[in-house]
Amino acid sequence: MGFFDKIKKLNIFSGFSAIDDDFYDELEETLILSDMGMDTTLKAVEELKSRVKGEKIKDEEGVRACLRRVLQEMLAVGDQGLKLDTKPSVVLFIGVNGVGKTTTIGKLGASLKGEGKKVLLCAGDTFRAAAAEQLTVWAQRSGAEIVKQHEGADPAAVVFDAVSAAKARNTDVILVDTAGRLHNKQNLMNELNKISRVIDRELPGCARETLLVLDATTGQNGLIQAKQFREAAGVTGIVLTKLDGTAKGGITVAIANELQIPVKYIGLGEGVEDLRPFDAEAFTEALV
Repeated sequence: MGFFDKIKKLNIFSGFSAIDDDFYDELEETLILSDMGMDTTLKAVEELKSRVKGEKIKDEEGVRACLRRVLQEMLAVGDQGLKLDTKPSVVLFIGVNGVGKTTTIGKLGASLKGEGKKVLLCAGDTFRAAAAEQLTVWAQRSGAEIVKQHEGADPAAVVFDAVSAAKARNTDVILVDTAGRLHNKQNLMNELNKISRVIDRELPGCARETLLVLDATTGQNGLIQAKQFREAAGVTGIVLTKLDGTAKGGITVAIANELQIPVKYIGLGEGVEDLRPFDAEAFTEALV
């Protein structure tokens, strides 16, 4: 089974008979149930209607292909690759607790190591009990190095140590874990700003990514989280986790469309190899 075959296919075209109002009503309902959200669904269906009429599409496969193109274009926002063209480059991971942030860092670290890069993990989540220990396990598993301090330490101080170590060790990429708190946006913003100032001061002009990790199974709540984090930090990309056979992947389109932030990676399981660069074409192929 191919990687994207794990994504639950939507039965949009089951019982397809004609391209009429009933079909479009059913399509709207299906897309909303797939967690695409009302605004994104209406935009997609209106665009599909316009193209079906303009291109005089009459058959099911033609409509399918057209819908795929519409969704692909909605997903095509920003650069979907990671910008890692300085040495070292920095990737900051943000997101609430429980979304798979630390696991994602470990998986990406393993992937970058596999590409021959020298990777340093920074245990900047000093508030969650055992966060550093969990990241240490991933460092050992992936062969990456790690910098950490005691629980409750100043996250910006840990980042400073990690940057210093990276410069001394000729590291290619620093992957920074951060605390997953959202209940007080001001605290979160202050903490992320402090970390950013350390990076700006110690690595001026370095390539930086800020990846927001979201749990696909939370649906529209994930979109709300994304909006809040976007306000608190300059998010450059989304990592969507837990997009397995039970997740409804329409949230991917909603995030890209409503926030204009590219989805850069998706996670479909627990294995190291289950984090992959997002492929809009393969994704829409599986979704439709």
